[in-house]
Amino acid sequence: MPANSPELKIKLQIYCGGEIAMGPGKADLLDAIDEAGSISAGARRIGMSYRRAWLLVDTMNRCWNMPLVETAPGGRARAGALVTQFGREVLGRYRRLQKRAEAARKDEAWIWLEDHLK
Repeated sequence: MPANSPELKIKLQIYCGGEIAMGPGKADLLDAIDEAGSISAGARRIGMSYRRAWLLVDTMNRCWNMPLVETAPGGRARAGALVTQFGREVLGRYRRLQKRAEAARKDEAWIWLEDHLK
């Protein structure tokens, strides 16, 4: 895409009060935790600090009526983190909303607007 080409950027965020309950970064973190089995390994996969990842998980768990991530302390057989079934459901529905929002790029309204930008 040339430097001056119009671009439609859609960033879907779900708010809970003043906090973001789900957004692109949190969704990516949930995917990474689900694949890696821990918050620290998931954070490393997406280039995020452990502290930042922990704060995002804490926010998600406080914003939804059930936890999205459950943790177990290190040193035990089940140490690490688990994306709950509810967390997977939230993530799946969020990803579906993202796809629908991205479809706006093909919408006549965007095409018209794009054609009229300098």
